[in-house]
Amino acid sequence: MNEIAKKVMGAMLAIQRYPWEQGVCAQALYEAGETQLYVAMAHDAVLRQTPDGRLAVTGRNIACTDPAANGEAVLRAYELTGDPFYKNGADRMLAYLKQKAPRTPDGVLYHNEVSFNEGYSPNQLWVDACYMAPPFLAAMGELDDAFLQLEGHFRYLQDPQTGLLFHNYDVGTGRFVRRLLWATGNGWALMGLARVAALADQAGRGEMASALRERARQLLLSLRPYRREDGLFHDILNDPSSFVDGTSAMMAATVLYRGLLEGWLDEENGLPLSQAEAAYRTMCAKADDFGILHDVCGCPDFVSSGTSAEAQASFLMMDAWRAKLLGL
Repeated sequence: MNEIAKKVMGAMLAIQRYPWEQGVCAQALYEAGETQLYVAMAHDAVLRQTPDGRLAVTGRNIACTDPAANGEAVLRAYELTGDPFYKNGADRMLAYLKQKAPRTPDGVLYHNEVSFNEGYSPNQLWVDACYMAPPFLAAMGELDDAFLQLEGHFRYLQDPQTGLLFHNYDVGTGRFVRRLLWATGNGWALMGLARVAALADQAGRGEMASALRERARQLLLSLRPYRREDGLFHDILNDPSSFVDGTSAMMAATVLYRGLLEGWLDEENGLPLSQAEAAYRTMCAKADDFGILHDVCGCPDFVSSGTSAEAQASFLMMDAWRAKLLGL
């Protein structure tokens, strides 16, 4: 890990986190090979597990899928240590998703119990959820359910004109809540697709893995017209007046590096390494002296430019997959 990545990691560990942020940060540490740190984060995710099984919850919780972002790190901590503390935590999270979490009539997990500032409906699907629950379901052997979740979100959220995904849809009213092509949301979907595909491959489900990777490839191609020369995107992809966002670019770069390494992407299909490298160079320059990344979709409301734990985590995943691809 280079010096910039080390600073970014240090800052990430110091940032206050919501359940999904704890999960994506732990996953970033797992993918970067930082065993001591991801196990420590998994430990606290279990300590803060709610009675119904949701991981890493602090204060009032309305999220159904966000807590599951912690699940794979908790499972890997069990595989590493053999400690039933982690196994119990992962099992309880899975039981919540399978038995308690609300779903659409066709089986897609709702994102929240209620949706604050978005009409207060509990019947919404958010593109973020493509990352939150499906990889954990896949890691726990529930590959068919993981596939159902991803396909369901594409069915409800995909824009037939651009191939990109809108932010969120209310199944109860049959209307989009935020019918915007949110860049970071499409990044979440990309990373969820890539992780579930890899787990499907490992489980001998090659046909499923190929289908998910083709979705990811097409999504990357759909993003390409909106990419700036510096490798970044606007927060709303088709709105150049929206702020410039680095998180989505790092997520896309992560999947591009990963796809090239795993062999399901190549430079001849319109997805050259140079696209990821542009984002990497730009975002390295966005880290300040303390390792905090700027010019990203900002916490806590994610509707303005700022800083966030998920941006820090995305940088670490981008850096980890780049190092693996380039042999650094």
